[in-house]
Amino acid sequence: MDNGMEMEERLWSYIDGGGSDEERSAIDRLIRENSAWRAQYAELLELNRLLSADLELEEPPMRFTRNVMEAIAREQIAPSTRNYINKRIIWGIAAFFGVLLVGFLVYAIGMINWAAPAGSSNPLGLELPKTDFSRIWSNDFVNGFLMVNVLLGLLLLERFLARKSRERLERLS
Repeated sequence: MDNGMEMEERLWSYIDGGGSDEERSAIDRLIRENSAWRAQYAELLELNRLLSADLELEEPPMRFTRNVMEAIAREQIAPSTRNYINKRIIWGIAAFFGVLLVGFLVYAIGMINWAAPAGSSNPLGLELPKTDFSRIWSNDFVNGFLMVNVLLGLLLLERFLARKSRERLERLS
């Protein structure tokens, strides 16, 4: 006797009209003589009738896309990221670096010996004292700080240039 899956496959083939005449007559004979085949055939025939009935598939209305787009247009648009950035923080960071730069300049100007006589090697008459910078610049912390500042400066330059090129492209289009 055939197992359930093979019986179902053969019955579906019979219902669909497939197979040779010999196979169809053999399945017809099994349906008449075997109650299991007859019950399975009746069940599959009912399922086939339900599937082939005129079932209307639900379709979205013709204006579905337009309705969705109009609903999206009514929603509030998120503000640009420019509004998320606190301008005070940016100005604070810029002020810190500005004060740092002014501090270095004041220190450098304070180290100048203004009373030095003018010489051939020093046309401005300024004599800088012999300061040992190796103690300052050999510190790992200072080197790391300078490296981070250089990287941040390069990132700022890249962002500035990208914004300028974006504005130029917007003006052209």
